[in-house]
Amino acid sequence: MTTFRDRGHAGRALADRLTALVGEPDVIVLALVRGGVPVAEVIARRLEAPLDVITVRKLGLPGAPEVAFGAIGPGGAQVLNERIASRLSPAEIAEVDRQERAELDRRERLYRADRPPLDLTDRTALIVDDGLATGATARAAVQVARHLGARRVVAAAPVGSQEAYELLSAEADEVVCPQHPAGFTAVSAYYDDFHEVSDDEVTATLTATA
Repeated sequence: MTTFRDRGHAGRALADRLTALVGEPDVIVLALVRGGVPVAEVIARRLEAPLDVITVRKLGLPGAPEVAFGAIGPGGAQVLNERIASRLSPAEIAEVDRQERAELDRRERLYRADRPPLDLTDRTALIVDDGLATGATARAAVQVARHLGARRVVAAAPVGSQEAYELLSAEADEVVCPQHPAGFTAVSAYYDDFHEVSDDEVTATLTATA
């Protein structure tokens, strides 16, 4: 198994697996914040494609927030897992949505600044993260991208668990994850440098690539 020096190294390795997208005019690279941004930056340069971020928030059950019943994204996007969401009343769903949307809106204001709202109509959305542990956030991002009009959704990460890879494959049109070992433990185990990416790093990258 490959251990990456840092997220830039992982991005270069992953970009080698995405060359089929080079030259496609409708591709947009969407980083999952925050750890996906340094990986996606390298890929966007290689593909000569625009870079943006997709901000999603999982909606967790009251009292058991680790159990997601849906997700929200920019532009009022909301996707629900009806099997789980059916346990809740409309008022309970609305309250969780309100709480999570406040944080999502804060992040959108911070990361987008003067950038226009995310519009994926008829585009190929390439969603990039630094790794897939459970894959829940990436799966939510795929659903939100479709809600925002994406014609095709490709999810990419340099490493992930086999379970996450399989679950994400059921959501996205294509998943590019070169390493998904059965003995996966944690994303950080595959990086020498896995520092927490700061808000300042995210905004600096987006400003530099605007």
